[in-house]
Amino acid sequence: MSRFAEPSSCDGIPVTVRDGVRLGCPVTVRVPASSANLGPGFDTLGLALGLYDELDVEAADEGLTILVQGEGEFTVPRTEDHLVVRWLRAGLTQVGAGQPGLRLTCRNVIPHGRGLGSSAAAIVGGLVAARALLADPTALDDDVVFALAVAAEGHPDNVSASLFGGLTISWTEPAGGAREPLVPHTVRPPVHPDVVVVACVPEQELATSRARAMLPASVPHADAAFTAGRAALLVEAITRSPRLLFAATEERLHQAQRAPAMPDSAELISRLRADHLAAVVSGAGPSVLVFGDSPHLAEQVAERAGTGWRVLSPGIAAGGASWSAANVLAG
Repeated sequence: MSRFAEPSSCDGIPVTVRDGVRLGCPVTVRVPASSANLGPGFDTLGLALGLYDELDVEAADEGLTILVQGEGEFTVPRTEDHLVVRWLRAGLTQVGAGQPGLRLTCRNVIPHGRGLGSSAAAIVGGLVAARALLADPTALDDDVVFALAVAAEGHPDNVSASLFGGLTISWTEPAGGAREPLVPHTVRPPVHPDVVVVACVPEQELATSRARAMLPASVPHADAAFTAGRAALLVEAITRSPRLLFAATEERLHQAQRAPAMPDSAELISRLRADHLAAVVSGAGPSVLVFGDSPHLAEQVAERAGTGWRVLSPGIAAGGASWSAANVLAG
């Protein structure tokens, strides 16, 4: 039974608001892909990429209908276990709204299981869709969405990039005392206009859980110090000094350790870096991300990558997830 129902409008057409959710008003959500780590910035640095998943969502009286086009068309569930649906409902629950029927169409472009943030995009997309369906979208603000998405992913790098766009530096800290829950934070330094990124996407997938399981429980102090220094240098390189990108993308904490799970990626990175190209594993892999400041970077990378790789020039997405309903557009 509804707690309340009141009229609203969708592009001038009256709709019903039930339990805080607008019924019969389709919304569209657009979420960018992301790359995490960027070499030395493990679980901290994220970068939004110009590959976008789009979701069309409409709340209804009852039922669940899911249509998937593109990536994951034959593999993702069409049930309440669908990642977008799960986190859309979590967003509604967070603000005490009802749980309506849903009609969802996913137009997926972000490759699945390739280290380009497809799961983060789905989580962010579901939460932003929940915001868009609310009669009062401000009830589910960025801070709440960010916290829920980080809790879902377990680390903030991909979700911060997909939610906010651009280059993100993220961290967590206690809300109050040491025993308080950790609260995620992020900052977005500006990206130098000359920075170019190219993504090399292989045919095979790699589960993030498998890649994380390969990491050691501890690392030598010298390797930690080296990588921390390179992470600081990478922020300088991406924001102000692209000439430093090659040196700044060196690290010692995770890529070599994960190489046995993605030998083709490790070999491509070695080959590209031998030619002084700033190549790194994208997230947990197996995609490879290459930084540079040449407008011809994609051609240079494609020539060296050879067969078995999709070489993409997605560009850096300056903005993060956005939604539209009728004639309203919001970030």
